[in-house]
Amino acid sequence: MRRFDAAGAGLVPGQTVRARVTTHQPWGISVMIPGHEDIGASVDATVIDSPSGNPRALPEEYPAVGAEVEAVVQQLRRYTSPAWARLSLRSQDLECLQWRCDFCGTLVVLSPGGDGVTMDVHSADGPGSTAVVAHRECLAIRLHAQSLEPARIRSVGRRP
Repeated sequence: MRRFDAAGAGLVPGQTVRARVTTHQPWGISVMIPGHEDIGASVDATVIDSPSGNPRALPEEYPAVGAEVEAVVQQLRRYTSPAWARLSLRSQDLECLQWRCDFCGTLVVLSPGGDGVTMDVHSADGPGSTAVVAHRECLAIRLHAQSLEPARIRSVGRRP
């Protein structure tokens, strides 16, 4: 059995990456993430800063094809092939990416130093995975109290 869901395994929502613009589309831009050529990636026009003040960037405001830009990973989709990353170029998201917690529904900060964690869910039965986004505490309180995992979740990724 071939597992496509391992593609882009080094990427997590909230992570800043460099991306190269490959094409312009009516809905936004297609990009390639160097080092992660095994997945597709795109940026919707609604998450590209618009100097004209529009809620979605106009095609003439897109970065040039071939340009290398700084982006932040919003979502990873690995439940069907090909694996796909949705990125944001908004300066607000580059400073502090927020997403809804899959447990409580309120915003969680996924940027470094934030209170969010992501968890990849895989099955041994076949390919396909999904990412669960949560506040550290929302995930920790839902685990068995006698397990070591709540303490690990509260500290993973944090400097001692």
